[in-house]
Amino acid sequence: MEYALLIYGNETEAAKIPPAESQAMFQGYMEFTKWLEGSGKMRGGRPLEKVSSATTVRVRNGKTTTTDGPFAETKEHLGGFYLVEAKDLDEAIAIAAKIPGAKYGCIEVRPIQNLNM
Repeated sequence: MEYALLIYGNETEAAKIPPAESQAMFQGYMEFTKWLEGSGKMRGGRPLEKVSSATTVRVRNGKTTTTDGPFAETKEHLGGFYLVEAKDLDEAIAIAAKIPGAKYGCIEVRPIQNLNM
């Protein structure tokens, strides 16, 4: 089964991390991604640009409106994702726990719907 591992964090707090620690976390992501690719479980994934680059789109009564920034007023924002293959939720959680960002923010584990189209 496929799962999306959605990585949430606080950009303001991340900017306060000392450069050496930030570099170590980046290296941790590189190592995690290499491990995930080698395991055959990785189906995709990418980091996202800063939340300030986001645009939210809504359509109401046939009219499209846009708002700068994310939809929700939260301290943690979606910063990236991995798409993985896991035998079950327990395995997906075990993979998510290895993501370096789990130490600073949170990882949402969400099953991908199989639409059989």
